[in-house]
Amino acid sequence: MRRGWRIFSMERRIDLLIIVLFLLLLASGCQPGKEDKTVHISGLTMGTTWSVALLPPPGGTDVVELKQQLQQRLEQINSLMSTYDPESELSRFNNQTSTDWFAISAETAEVIALSLEISRLTGGALDVSVGPLVELWGFGARKRGEALPTEEEISESLARVGYENIKLRREPAAVKKLIPQLRIDLSAIAKGYAVDALAELLDRQGIQNYLVEIGGELQISGRRNDGGAWQIAIEKPLEEVREVATVFPLTDTALATSGNYRNFYLENGQRYVHTLDPVSGKPIRHKLASATVLDPTCARADALATALMVLGEEKGREICEKNRIAAYFLIHENESIEVYASPAFQKFVSEVKP
Repeated sequence: MRRGWRIFSMERRIDLLIIVLFLLLLASGCQPGKEDKTVHISGLTMGTTWSVALLPPPGGTDVVELKQQLQQRLEQINSLMSTYDPESELSRFNNQTSTDWFAISAETAEVIALSLEISRLTGGALDVSVGPLVELWGFGARKRGEALPTEEEISESLARVGYENIKLRREPAAVKKLIPQLRIDLSAIAKGYAVDALAELLDRQGIQNYLVEIGGELQISGRRNDGGAWQIAIEKPLEEVREVATVFPLTDTALATSGNYRNFYLENGQRYVHTLDPVSGKPIRHKLASATVLDPTCARADALATALMVLGEEKGREICEKNRIAAYFLIHENESIEVYASPAFQKFVSEVKP
């Protein structure tokens, strides 16, 4: 049995499932006396959960067959981009030290191309080669050491990091590394890509009203059961409890959220979060608690949300306003939470008919 990305612990998976169930109940729009035709399908993938809420087309749909198709599509993506499956396409690239071209699928090339595009757009805030730093700071598969990394260890890891050392060829599709020890980890974008892939599968079957979700990343199309827009909840950035900060009506868009309030540890009274700055090689230290992004594709929204978390509230605002990114920030401000919604985000939400 092949393994997917181990991004979430079992506790995190259960917490996510609770939020997802709440979201789906909220999104279905079932009113008293009105038949709820919403179909719910779910499963496991990439170390987390996936779910689909949909309204069947006029001719109906075979739910059992559809679930099988959705699961198979996820397994196909996993076989290409997982870093935990040693036989995956990406693992085979990572495990060789040659600096020659390595043939890859068009799909993997598409995801790497998008990641490099976002890297350039954000000045390297997103960097899919950041794996050595993740391991060094104790947020990867390797157990965290008793002491914090030294400056020498950080410098050594940084020498193996850098998106500019990844070269991509689209035709025929191939990738190569300029540093033999460089490794690519697509966890910051592959879930979003998988969401888009499931949405495309539904589109091909004539299903127009649906909500696709993997680990909290969403693709939304059409309307819910009562004809209203899908109601999407944004979580408060709280460590001990799970509460909803706000709810937005959304349709025909993708949404992804990145946050720093769950995965961290304390050392000598200092908080070290899992989001790492690929430039400094250290965990970020700013007030941005979570970043939510709307975009036509979930892959792009996923990558941008991660990059904005690295940039922080000030640089993040500049990038959003300069590039018309629809983003919603929750920012720690002393004992309260401050909200920032970019002009593009405000415009999109205001134009959605509830």
